[in-house]
Amino acid sequence: MLKLACQEQLLPGGTLQAKWDFAQAAGYDGIELRGKGDQHFRDRLPELRAALADGVVMPTVCVDMLHFLGAFDAEQRRDAIEQMKSQLSVIAELGGLGAQTPASYGMFSRRLPPFEPPRTEAEDREVLLAGLTELGEHARAEGVALFLEPLNRYEDHMVNRLEQAVDLIGEVGLDSVRIGIDSYHMNIEEADPAASILAAAPWIGHAQVSDSNRFQPGAGHLDWPAWLGALGAAGYTGWLAAECRLTGDPLDAVRSVPAFLRRAAG
Repeated sequence: MLKLACQEQLLPGGTLQAKWDFAQAAGYDGIELRGKGDQHFRDRLPELRAALADGVVMPTVCVDMLHFLGAFDAEQRRDAIEQMKSQLSVIAELGGLGAQTPASYGMFSRRLPPFEPPRTEAEDREVLLAGLTELGEHARAEGVALFLEPLNRYEDHMVNRLEQAVDLIGEVGLDSVRIGIDSYHMNIEEADPAASILAAAPWIGHAQVSDSNRFQPGAGHLDWPAWLGALGAAGYTGWLAAECRLTGDPLDAVRSVPAFLRRAAG
């Protein structure tokens, strides 16, 4: 049985409780939160505690910041790590599973000029291993997980494919650091998404879904039966969180996702 969440910004309503009412009626089982920087997510704790008391299910948080643990600037890296620690602590207090982050977003791409980043691959790796280790140790202490999300080559130059994430996580050596897969990025980067899921199965801790064009599942050409079938074959029992743009009527688009994915999963 699929466990489906929808990111909070896609749901109508002025409160998490109102969003939850809509989400449940549409067939979702939870809400994925968004964690902004400047301790914004921590400052939402009164709101989040009230929502939890009212029965809102909030299993995960996806980072929504301007810089990340792989930033070129040391001060930005430190800030990103501290922000992520805070988000891990908050999601732990809510009884959630963990927080998802990429290594970076929009910082550099080898596919666009000037092509060569200001840091070597070895230096990239050193920075990522240090950040993932620190965050993984914090996540372990809080009883949650950090989900590292590979992004496509146009959005990040360091971690694009599941095998790269597996390599990093294997060296970190902490069970509290897992892969957060995203169907949109996989559609660009993985030659065989289903085979990639099966190969990385022991390390996958979370999954986000959108179609090949970044719109809601069902609006593109991704092979959903194969993608979902691979997750099932891999024994994945975690969440699928809708992280997408919407085409057509936005409310209809959000409503369409649970039924579409459950049909595709057979």
